[in-house]
Amino acid sequence: MLDKVKRILSNREIVLKIMITFAILLVFKAGTFIPIPLIDTTTITSMISGNEFLTVLNAFSGGGLSNFSILALGISPYITASIVVQMLQMLIPKLKDWAEEGENGKQKLNRVTRYTTIVVSMIQALLIIFSLGSKPENILGNDFIRYNNAYWLMYIYMAVVITAGSAFTMWLADLITRHGIGNGSSMIIAAGIISTIPVMFTTLYSKYLNPSTGLGIFYFVLITVLYIAMIVAVVFFEGSVRKVPVQYANRQAGKQGAEIPIKLNSASVMPVIFASTILSIPLTIVGVMQLQTSTSSAAFWIDQVFSTRQPIGIALYIIMIVFFSFFYSFMEIDPEKIAENLEKGGAFIPGYRPGEETKQQLSRLLFRITLIGSTYLVILAMVPIIIAKSFGFSSQESSKIVVGGTSLIIIVGVAIETLRQLETQSETKDYKGFLE
Repeated sequence: MLDKVKRILSNREIVLKIMITFAILLVFKAGTFIPIPLIDTTTITSMISGNEFLTVLNAFSGGGLSNFSILALGISPYITASIVVQMLQMLIPKLKDWAEEGENGKQKLNRVTRYTTIVVSMIQALLIIFSLGSKPENILGNDFIRYNNAYWLMYIYMAVVITAGSAFTMWLADLITRHGIGNGSSMIIAAGIISTIPVMFTTLYSKYLNPSTGLGIFYFVLITVLYIAMIVAVVFFEGSVRKVPVQYANRQAGKQGAEIPIKLNSASVMPVIFASTILSIPLTIVGVMQLQTSTSSAAFWIDQVFSTRQPIGIALYIIMIVFFSFFYSFMEIDPEKIAENLEKGGAFIPGYRPGEETKQQLSRLLFRITLIGSTYLVILAMVPIIIAKSFGFSSQESSKIVVGGTSLIIIVGVAIETLRQLETQSETKDYKGFLE
């Protein structure tokens, strides 16, 4: 590992890309502290801590949502738009044709994704603003409360500012992709999550070490050890790959064939994001309508069914994670398409005939792998909830002290992919220099 780091840092071109990436990320982080005009953020943090979906969005935006900054949504609308366009490819033949046209088709899909991002950003911004500001005095600055009768105009103005901030973040991500290291969108999300880690340990310090007691020190060390253990576990599972051997008919016996790598967690964090997003929609509607669980039976049952703080909500959360794990894995890895490509290339899986038999074997194998991967995702998603209950965290503390969850998958996944890209670039440079 030390040799790899030395080789990477000895490459001036790569070092320049790293510096550019850090500079762009610094601009993004600075933007999360610029508040939206007309806003009063004093009551927003407590509102966000009570909503699981808003807590996830806040982590993705690097704390920009809790500050209600111009970059409140960060890159999340672009991620949502990318998922929407990807799923629409199964329903709209034109989009599917573009996906198979190569670079030209990719550019068309990127253009559609960008336009969709603007629409998604505007919708998300309006929903969040109206849910947080169902009472104008909760969100408007003191100087603007007198305009309560026209507060919806101010809300639309705020939504436009947030949408512009998302477009700016999307541009920063493109700059990183073109001139920096790694995928720009992934780097911005990972950087936003990493920037919230000091807040987690500051909260732990205030809770257990200020003032310090023997039991407080024990709890602080225990939670820290659990956090490190979760990182190690996520690194292991994210790096786990099942390699399916492939043999080519035109190769002599005994010669090494190829392999089809299938990740244990092919769906990555998408199932958890989908599940938390869907569960949050009814809760957000209840918030917009200003319904209270103590006075409204509808609000009470919606809270019981869709909140991950309730047994029914937890069960539904688990079921949805498992469902979306299988859905997304089989969408990402299509056994029928792989079997067809293998047959066209004169390849086969040893012990199975090309065509339908190969497809069935790949489907069975992907099902078993996804079953393990979905179990891993469920455990990872449940750990923060279990720890918050076990240690008695308040809703505000649990939004800051997150052990496990989607955040770790994103950080570890981005770190692994970025390191691989840096290794590839450094090795490519070495080979180029040798040939010249």
